[in-house]
Amino acid sequence: MSDFQYEEVPPEEHSDSDTVVNSAPLAELQEIPADPNFDDDEEEQDELRKMEATTTSAAAGAVAAETNSDTTVAKPSSAEDSIFSTMYAVAKKVAIVGSIYLVGYMGWSVAWLIAPVVLSVARDRFRKSTEHKRSIAKASALASEKEVIMARIDELPAWVYFPDVERCEWVNKILKHLWPNANHYARTLVKETIEPAVAESLANYKMNGFRFDRIILGTIPPRIGGVKVYTQNIGRNEIIMDLDLFYASDCDINFYLGSMKGGIKDFQIHGWVRVVMKPLIRSMPLVGGLQIFFLNNPNIDFNLVGVIDLLDMPGLSDLLRRIIVEQIGNIMVLPNKLPITLSDEVPATSLKMPEPEGVLRIHVVEAKDLMKKDISMLGKGKSDPYAIINVGSQEYKTQIIDNNVNPKWDFWCEAFVNSPVGQEVFFHLWDSDPGPQVDDSLGRASVEIINAVKRGVVDTWLTLENAKHGMLHVRLQWYKLTSNPLDLQAALAETQLLRVASMSSAVLIVFIDSAKNLKQARINSNPDPYLVCSVGKQKQQTGMIMRDNSPVWEQGFTFLVGNPENDTLQIKIFDQKTGSEIGQFGYVIATLLRKENMDIVSQPFQIQKSGPESKLIMSLSLRILKKAEAIEDGESSEAPVAGENKLARSISKTASIQEPSSPKELQSQSSRISADTPLSEEEPNLKVSSPTNLQSITPPRSPNPFSANLIGGESVLTHRVPDLSASPGEHGLGRILLTIHYLAQRQKLFVTIHKIMNIPIRDPSNIPDPYVKLYLLPGRSKESKRKTVVIKDNCNPVYDATFEYLMSTAELLQSELEVTVCTQKGFFGSPIIGMLKIPLTDPEVSGNGLNTWYDLQPEFKHD
Repeated sequence: MSDFQYEEVPPEEHSDSDTVVNSAPLAELQEIPADPNFDDDEEEQDELRKMEATTTSAAAGAVAAETNSDTTVAKPSSAEDSIFSTMYAVAKKVAIVGSIYLVGYMGWSVAWLIAPVVLSVARDRFRKSTEHKRSIAKASALASEKEVIMARIDELPAWVYFPDVERCEWVNKILKHLWPNANHYARTLVKETIEPAVAESLANYKMNGFRFDRIILGTIPPRIGGVKVYTQNIGRNEIIMDLDLFYASDCDINFYLGSMKGGIKDFQIHGWVRVVMKPLIRSMPLVGGLQIFFLNNPNIDFNLVGVIDLLDMPGLSDLLRRIIVEQIGNIMVLPNKLPITLSDEVPATSLKMPEPEGVLRIHVVEAKDLMKKDISMLGKGKSDPYAIINVGSQEYKTQIIDNNVNPKWDFWCEAFVNSPVGQEVFFHLWDSDPGPQVDDSLGRASVEIINAVKRGVVDTWLTLENAKHGMLHVRLQWYKLTSNPLDLQAALAETQLLRVASMSSAVLIVFIDSAKNLKQARINSNPDPYLVCSVGKQKQQTGMIMRDNSPVWEQGFTFLVGNPENDTLQIKIFDQKTGSEIGQFGYVIATLLRKENMDIVSQPFQIQKSGPESKLIMSLSLRILKKAEAIEDGESSEAPVAGENKLARSISKTASIQEPSSPKELQSQSSRISADTPLSEEEPNLKVSSPTNLQSITPPRSPNPFSANLIGGESVLTHRVPDLSASPGEHGLGRILLTIHYLAQRQKLFVTIHKIMNIPIRDPSNIPDPYVKLYLLPGRSKESKRKTVVIKDNCNPVYDATFEYLMSTAELLQSELEVTVCTQKGFFGSPIIGMLKIPLTDPEVSGNGLNTWYDLQPEFKHD
């Protein structure tokens, strides 16, 4: 449940004249007088009037046909129509029979006959289903608000009550009056922003020459299905509303793709839109500006017409749909916002500078019991799964695991979060198919980000939706942003312990305001400048300004920074016409650590390679990632636990996650947050040393520095004690020095084999060539096998080799480590020198020492 509350506003009284006539909604559209200030092309105005007349006449005809259904008589077709239809039927039969004859005559494979039939049937079924959905959506868009909402009464959120129906209808009336002017603004936005971006994306697929020819968005305005106003936990200087936006248009959009002409009909979009009014000012219009954005990617659908209709089939039409969704996301899906300035008193930074609330670190660990989609000679084979992760418009993709329905990805990514309330992380699993085939869906799941904000860490198995079976193991960690440079050392220490090179410790926020006196790229002509910012491999680009040597961009960007002490912000300015560089600038990010609040506001910087008068005006902010602590639930009766007790409680919760061992258990588990029940007394407790000062931790040079002093108190298992003797051990087979460490944040077990001492020599002429093998029990599978290098003729070999196992805490509780020391030469008929089994839940394994010597035992039978 969100901390935000909904403010109930009673609707205004409506007169009889305001009553909406449900039977003829289009009549209201025709009664709207033309706006004399509406500056639009005369041709497009004519098109709109024609579309209104056509839609109205069609609706009237449908009503008349329904009324007079008993007396209506079908008119006979003309002779010309009859002849034409007969000729068409004959030609169609000849084409079908001729194609079959041609296949037999040429001796082609039967696939030449089957493939077109299968594609045609699939295309027809896909088109019928989408047309049915679009017709329902359009009918909803034309119906009255009360009818739509009452028809969906079971789907309404808890905060909607009946007066909301009247309020939404009142809002929709306003939208209907504003729609002609909004129509014009939307066409400008599509032409200037979306068209070049779509053309560039299609060019990457060798589809060049995309451009819009005509853009008429139609007469049906967007519909608001629900309104939610936040009154608590928001700033004094802002108003926040959520709107359930649904747009089912009667648009007429034509475009060209090279020499082919196509069109888009029945464009539909549905999603939750947040409107932030800020800052509130004391002069009219009382609101300084608006920020409009979708919380998550909206649902988008449309119908292709014309020659490009060939793309309107499963697999190919998805390409254009994905590109359009991506471009809308780049404009107004978080973390991107559509800012609108309403007052000149408001500085651009207050509306257009990015404002992330935190960073969500996402760990996609593994999946279990996925569906088998590949077909083999013996029937159903396995799958080649991968996962797509979406946080707003941010998208990440894991690697593909071949032939595995229990994949272990160990994939890490980080996403900016601007509004935890309402945003979700979406996981969609796919089976990768080679060539032009469409990848098969293996299911999807989602987690609300507010859960991670409240808990600090969410470690859970998610039941996959839209799938017969399967579960996904994910771990989410929430990091808030601080302006205290003293927090940097702790953030760096954590990234070093995680051993994931792509993890960051800070966020850099850059606002590019403007540039002055740029040099000319061409003689007697101002440049067409755009700017590129980069931090490491991350790049962001501003829009292009036509013919201006002092461009005003007013665009903001955010960058994840691995180490602010080493990284640099690089800025380059290019002329789009010539492609030449007309200026550059570099800024050392560590400089911000010495600034007040680590901020620089609207400061001019000298641009290099562009003349002495060239300046770049920008603002910079550096924020450090700090692990957020769990927010205590006000209803909880538990008292706060401090120090080691709180740490042990956290670990026992993590260890209580039970891993599903069968498909039946998989389906029975919860699809959301894992249980918080601590371990029972019969289960082994895992010791953990108390946390130490994080600033004293130095970067690990080798696996040896592993210890229980892990950030956040999530170290579960570590074992190293000093060397006590150099004896050959209790059984006279030698001793082995090991370090065993489990890192809960990484969901990984690290085993380091340091060295072996005093291997006995049975034959002086046959000195062993020892190596070490590792297996996880039970199972002893090939996947768990690890092996060191062979060291020739040595009874005291030193390896210092570290091996990793990706495993959950529940798996750890059920596993043993089998260590086998062998020799390649072999003596007395056996290559095994000694063995041992180490229970990973053994209290001795979690001692506070640095390493542990183990006595090698004689060979024992496998389980």
